Amino acid sequence: MQNAHLRLGLLEYHRITEKTSTRVRVRVSSYIGEDEQAHLIGVFGNDSDIGAITAAVHEKANFTLTFPDGAVKEITLGEHASCYRSSVILPGRKHPVRHLVAISEQLHANGSAGRTILSRNSPNEAWAWLSTFLGLPAVPEWAKHICGILESEGRFQPLGGIGCEPVLVTATADEMIAWISSALKSCEIAFPEENGPIKWPKHTLFEAMRQIPEKDEQ
Repeated sequence: MQNAHLRLGLLEYHRITEKTSTRVRVRVSSYIGEDEQAHLIGVFGNDSDIGAITAAVHEKANFTLTFPDGAVKEITLGEHASCYRSSVILPGRKHPVRHLVAISEQLHANGSAGRTILSRNSPNEAWAWLSTFLGLPAVPEWAKHICGILESEGRFQPLGGIGCEPVLVTATADEMIAWISSALKSCEIAFPEENGPIKWPKHTLFEAMRQIPEKDEQ
C-alpha cells in the first residue's frame, strides 16, 4: 500500500521527574475516542517504547495524539484500561515490531448504559455488531431499515478515529426492541419465512476496524 504512513497518527508521552526527562514517540495505527477520553489506541514501536507506553497507560497518564491531518489533542485512557501486546514479524527486519492495543474500561463495557461504540462502515456491519452487543432478536435483512431509524433519530454520533470510522450509538435494548416491534407491525420488516437458525455474515476484527480506502497520494 503506497503512502500508508500518511494514514498513521503519532502518540507522544512526556514524563519529567527531578532527575530525568523521558519522551517516547510511537506510531498510531488505530484510535477511537471522544473528546479527551480515548477508548482504543493501537500503536507499534520497539521494545522499550512499547514498554514505556504500556506503563504509562496503567499509570493513567496523559498523551499527546497527532492525527494524520496534523490536528493535535491531549488524551487519556483513564482508570482500569487494559493492554494487549504482541509482536509482528516483518520480512527483512532482524527484530520484530512490538504492537500494543490499549482499551478503556468504557469500551470493555460496550453496549451497557445505552452506549455502544462501533465502526459504521456499512449498515450490515453496524447492525451485526449492535444486535450482538445489545442481545437483540434480529436478522441481517433488517439492517437497512433499523439503521435508517437510528439515523433519523440522531442516534449516531461520530467519534474521533484513526484507521476506522467509529460512531457512538445512543440507544437502549428496550428502545431498539420497540422500533423493531413497530416496524414488524407496519410490515416494513418481516420475520424469516422459515424457522431455523439465523445465519449472520462473518465480520473479522480487521473488517470492523478498517477504514474506507482512499486513493493513495502520488
